[in-house]
Amino acid sequence: MKTASLPVERGSSLSALAWKTTLILIPFVTAALLLWLRHIEVRALAQRTVSSYGTVPSFELVNQNAQPFGSAQLIGKIWIADFIFTTCPGPCPMISTRMSELQKPLEKTDVHLVSFTVDPEKDTPEVLRGYAEKLHAQSGRWDFLTGAQSAIYHLSRDGFKLAFSDGNEETGISVHSTRMVLVDRHGEIRGYYEATEADAVTKLLADTSHLLREQPK
Repeated sequence: MKTASLPVERGSSLSALAWKTTLILIPFVTAALLLWLRHIEVRALAQRTVSSYGTVPSFELVNQNAQPFGSAQLIGKIWIADFIFTTCPGPCPMISTRMSELQKPLEKTDVHLVSFTVDPEKDTPEVLRGYAEKLHAQSGRWDFLTGAQSAIYHLSRDGFKLAFSDGNEETGISVHSTRMVLVDRHGEIRGYYEATEADAVTKLLADTSHLLREQPK
């Protein structure tokens, strides 16, 4: 009786092992499939025309390392901007996550990422540095900028043509655009992407790829 049960027990063990292995592999296979599908979609979308929406005015602020950073450091580069603040109770974590997702597919390019705080009083360079570390921001590729409230306000409203409120209204909370902005090597705005939409990163990567071909380094 004991001898006859061994093949059954061994077969059950192998089946259990195979089932566990399958469960472990499913997330990895799914992630790889999603990345492949995004790559295919990016290549298809990259063939579309990328419009121009005006020029970003010159600016100089301070980055998370307390170093001057502005237009001068972005001359000749394609860059992507967003507006956030570190204590944001709303969409900022999602916006920053979207920006973070851009790092890997753009790592072999010179595309730069720039995040402007809309709450410079609280978001000092030290605070922004901690925020950058949590996002695993690549040094030299993604800068977090702070400075005078008025300068950031005018840059957002008049430069990027984005809605902005400094929080002086009834809510007392800064209200800002949730769009990411693509800027070409000549300082021209080439696209707006709603970070809260599921396909924002795909569309942004597609248009960035288009610009990299249109304006090689």
